[in-house]
Amino acid sequence: MQILQLVSERSWRGGEQQVAYLLEELRRLGITCHVCCRKGSAFEDYCKQNDFPHIALPFTKIFPIPTALQLKNYINRHQIQLVHMQASHAHTIGVLAHMLGANCNLVLSRRVEFEIGSSFLSNYKYNYKGIKRIICISERVREVLARSIEDSNKCVTVYSGINLDRFKDLPNTKTDYLRRTYSIPEDKLLIGNISAIDVHKDYFTFLDTAKLLKEQGVKAAYLAIGTGKLEQEVKKYAEDLGLADDIIFTGFIKDVHQVMPELDMFIFTTIKEGLGTTVLDAFACRVPVVASDTGGIPEMIEDGVTGMLAPVKQPAVFAEKALQLIQDPNLRKSVVANAAQKVLKFTKEETALHTLAIYKDIIGIH
Repeated sequence: MQILQLVSERSWRGGEQQVAYLLEELRRLGITCHVCCRKGSAFEDYCKQNDFPHIALPFTKIFPIPTALQLKNYINRHQIQLVHMQASHAHTIGVLAHMLGANCNLVLSRRVEFEIGSSFLSNYKYNYKGIKRIICISERVREVLARSIEDSNKCVTVYSGINLDRFKDLPNTKTDYLRRTYSIPEDKLLIGNISAIDVHKDYFTFLDTAKLLKEQGVKAAYLAIGTGKLEQEVKKYAEDLGLADDIIFTGFIKDVHQVMPELDMFIFTTIKEGLGTTVLDAFACRVPVVASDTGGIPEMIEDGVTGMLAPVKQPAVFAEKALQLIQDPNLRKSVVANAAQKVLKFTKEETALHTLAIYKDIIGIH
């Protein structure tokens, strides 16, 4: 089976981590994929370090044809049977390469729940005849996308997965890094949000929730773990709310799975989320979650069973749900236990097996 993963992004974010997990799991199953990635990208470094056969191309948006031609030549030379396009620009290059004569099937991954653009080019690209399946990371993403796809049966759900091995030893290696680094006393709860500080993650609701909890007498330090273009604006908002001494902006933490277990609660106030694998990280770390009732999150969180759900931009409800977990130890214990079982359905191994089944179905291997 000759598979090529098409990865167009320069940086390394959640989508790239999912591709890396897929490559590693498929290799474990005896299938070493080819990779086409952006020259000078983090993924090119990853391919070199892990000895994946790859080609690095410019992926320029202004002149995409030369990249598509080089990709077409690589596909035909290596007799690639299927190209898995992993992001929007990869989608464009993959379709162009196919139009230029690449002899392969196409599969597309869709990770966001936004409607596709209404332009002719967007509609053409998503309904391109060479695309055999569109793999969506949640049912919600699939439902939204299917409205714009002429043959909606092409849209299938394969949940993103996490690497549970990262967490198996954490109860024995808890470091209290956050308390030591930021001098947080033992009598304060640690309540965190781990996400980019941008519009869609809505840190303003996180801060409003913190203010309400403080007014209710909750003793806690609130940690904003991440960075982003709205960081200064969010910091000013914290000051305006009188929370300057309560909110800690840690910036980006590379090994976030090592600090997640230190949290007493994870509050995730995102506005839109294809799935939200940080919720799964919290499940694995046995940290209770209060999260927005949006996107694919309700497919992981059953309210009051595996976590707590609150409507988007409703800090009063977020605070109410957080208080329930703080004040009811039995609820907290049951939520954590149920979440630890739920996460077993969202592993990188499960993701790879379901994806491989789709590949085999398209190629005709049974």
